[in-house]
Amino acid sequence: MPPAMLADTALAESAVTVSIPHSTTPTILLIACGALAREILAVIECNGLTGMALECLPATLHNRPEHIPEAVREKIRAARGRGIETVHVVYADCGTGGRLDRVCEEEGVTRIAGPHCYAFFDGLDDFAARADEEIGAFFLTDFLARQFETLIWKGMGMDRHPDLRDLYFAHYDRVVYLAQTDDPALDAKARAAADRLGLRYERRKTGYGALADFVQRAASSGC
Repeated sequence: MPPAMLADTALAESAVTVSIPHSTTPTILLIACGALAREILAVIECNGLTGMALECLPATLHNRPEHIPEAVREKIRAARGRGIETVHVVYADCGTGGRLDRVCEEEGVTRIAGPHCYAFFDGLDDFAARADEEIGAFFLTDFLARQFETLIWKGMGMDRHPDLRDLYFAHYDRVVYLAQTDDPALDAKARAAADRLGLRYERRKTGYGALADFVQRAASSGC
């Protein structure tokens, strides 16, 4: 399944099992946020990785991060019930306050390092080094640029209460679009999002960052 064929609406709102070419008998499962599905699939296809399955939880869980750890646990246990022992979690901490790490430790699985996807796309060290400078930055990824209306504008209630914009973003000074791909249409969407939030706009090409390394290591873990 080419990444472009994945439906953002489904990835945002539903649990999705992603079809991976040449992986008819997967021995490795990646459990991921739906916001990362296209990028993970692109890494798999680009590197010709096989023997992997990808199951995604709804990206909207980020609006209720306290539900992420147990949703991941359910996926892990369901996979093991099907006989898949090698499981990797493609979630950063994502606002769970360490609870996702506790689930991963209890279930004996690994997760990608980092506090959130912005950090592992940008590079953990580079992101940390810019933390003070970018304390007022609101970050977008390719997925969030495409889904700004659904996940941010509507998801945060600004479609119903426009005055919330100034409340939520009073302490932000910019939108930083961390671009995984070179896509003028996404650049335009991200720039429009910044305008809508009343913030200045920056674009930084990151590619897949540490995500690519994690997925490739995961592929070799079942060998």
